[in-house]
Amino acid sequence: MADEFDAVLVGSGVNSLACAALLARAGWRVCVLERNDWFGGAIKTAELTEPGFLHDVFSAWHPLWVGGAAHAELGNELAARGLEYLNTELPTGTAFPDGSAAFLLRTAEQNAAELGSEWPGVLERFFPNADLAFGVLGTELWSAAGLALAGKAVRRLGRAGALAFLGEVLQSSRDWLETTFASERAHGVLAPWVLHTGLGPDQAVSGFMTQVIAVAVQEGGMPIPRGGGAKLADALVQLIRDHGGVCETDKDVERVIVRSGRAVGVRLTDGEVVEAGRAVVASVTPTQLYERLLVDTAVPAPVAEQARRFRYGRSEMQIHYALSEPPRWEGDERLGLTAIVHLTPGLDGVSRAVNEAERGLLPAEATVVVGQPLTMDSSRAPEGRGLLWIQLQELPWRIKGDAAAGLDVGSGEWTDELRERYADRIQARIARHIPNFESSILKRVALGPHDLQRANVNLRHGDPYGGALALDQNLLWRPLPRSPGHATPVERLWQIGASTWPGPGLGGGSGTLVARKLLEPPLSQRAVERARGLIRR
Repeated sequence: MADEFDAVLVGSGVNSLACAALLARAGWRVCVLERNDWFGGAIKTAELTEPGFLHDVFSAWHPLWVGGAAHAELGNELAARGLEYLNTELPTGTAFPDGSAAFLLRTAEQNAAELGSEWPGVLERFFPNADLAFGVLGTELWSAAGLALAGKAVRRLGRAGALAFLGEVLQSSRDWLETTFASERAHGVLAPWVLHTGLGPDQAVSGFMTQVIAVAVQEGGMPIPRGGGAKLADALVQLIRDHGGVCETDKDVERVIVRSGRAVGVRLTDGEVVEAGRAVVASVTPTQLYERLLVDTAVPAPVAEQARRFRYGRSEMQIHYALSEPPRWEGDERLGLTAIVHLTPGLDGVSRAVNEAERGLLPAEATVVVGQPLTMDSSRAPEGRGLLWIQLQELPWRIKGDAAAGLDVGSGEWTDELRERYADRIQARIARHIPNFESSILKRVALGPHDLQRANVNLRHGDPYGGALALDQNLLWRPLPRSPGHATPVERLWQIGASTWPGPGLGGGSGTLVARKLLEPPLSQRAVERARGLIRR
C-alpha cells in the first residue's frame, strides 16, 4: 500500500463500501481500511451459537439498501458476484400481550384490512409527494441540492403547502398515529418501527419516519441476502477489488494526516502511512473524528466543542438463539411465517419503555424485536432447526435502576451478569408467545451494550444509530450544527456513516452522497457544459 491512492476510506461499513465501489467503478484508485477482522462494520454473519447456525450478529434486514440509490446503481454487478436477495409477503407484525396479532403486509388492500379503512387515505396523501419524502432522505440537505429540493416543494405545493409539508416532517409518531388511525392495533403495528430509526414515538420527525417505513415495507417487503448479511459486504468488497481497489482488515487508522489544511492521507497505529491524492472519507462518529483522528489538527473551536458535546442515544442489546426445532407461535398462524415480529402492548408500551430507558432505567416491558430469518432463508440453520435474532432498542448506557424492581443494577455499569439476567427477562417474555421456545433452546448468546461498544468503535455506548437523533442532531443539523453535511473543516476530508445525514440504517445513503459529490465534474467544466446546453437550445 505504499502507492498513493485517489481516496482512502476509514472503516468498512456499508456507507464506506458503497462509496468506495462507486468511486472505483468511475476509475478512482481506492483503499478501504478496516480495524476489525471482518468487512461490513455492523454487518457480520457468524456461527455464533452452534455449528451450522448462521447468525447476523448485529444488523440483519436490508429494505433500505434494496430500495436505495446505491443498490439501484450497483445491484446488477453485486448479483454477478453472488449477492442474492430473498423476500417475503409477511414482512412484519406485532404480537400483543392478550394473544392477538396484527400485521403490515404487501398490498394496500391487505393493509386496509389489517390497519383500518384509513390506510388507503394514507397512501393517497403520501404517493403524490413521495419524491419529496424520499428526496429528503436522499439529498445532501445543507447544499444546493437541498435548496433545490425545497424550491421544488414550494413550486409544487405553494409556500403555505411547503410549510405544511415541513410541519408534517417534524410531527411525532404519536401525533400522526392518533390523528390518522382509530385502531390501537394499527398503532401497535407501526409505532415499534420508529425504534429502528433511532427515535421514540414522541420525538420530532418520528411521524414522518413512521410513514416512510410503512410505505417502504408495503412496497419493498423485508429483503435479506441468501446466506447472511455478510454476503452484501463480500460482494461490495469483490466489486471494489475487481475495479482495482484495495480492501484490508486489521488496519487501525490512528490519525488523518493534514498538511496546509488539507487531508493528504492517514497513519495507522503501526506507523504505516497511506496517502490520498483526492480525498479521505471517514465512516466514524464525531467522537472518533475529532477526538482521535484529528486530535493533532487545528479545527475551529466551536466545531471541536460541539463534537465534544455530541450526544449518543439509547443503548441496544442483541440475543441470538439456536433452537432444536422451529418456534411454534400461539395465536395467529402467520406469526411463525413473519420476518420481524414485535412484542409490545402498543404505542403506549413503546413510549413507556423509551421513557424508562432515557431516565436510566431497565424497562419493565421492553419492545422485543423477534427476527426470524429462516422464514425466508433456510440456509441459515440445519434442516428442522430454529434460529431467532432478538433486538432490544430501549436500554440505558448508565443504569440508575430497574423499572420492574427485580434486578440489582450494581454500580450502574453493564456487566456480563446483568446482561444475562436481563436476557432472562426477555426470554420469559418471548416464551409467553412461543410455548415450545425454552424447551427447544440449544444455545443462547447475548450481546449487551458493553459488548457492542467493544466489538465496534462506532457503536459507542451500545448505540447502533450513530448518536441521538433529537432535532438538534438531525436533518440539517446532523452531525453538528457548526459542521453540517459531510464536508468537514479540513479540506478533502469527508465524514460519512450513521452519525451523518440521512442517519442510521443499511441504505448506504451518506456514502452514495459523498461519492456523487466527489465524482462531480469541476466547476469550470460544469459551467462550460451549461453554456453549451444554452447554445444548443
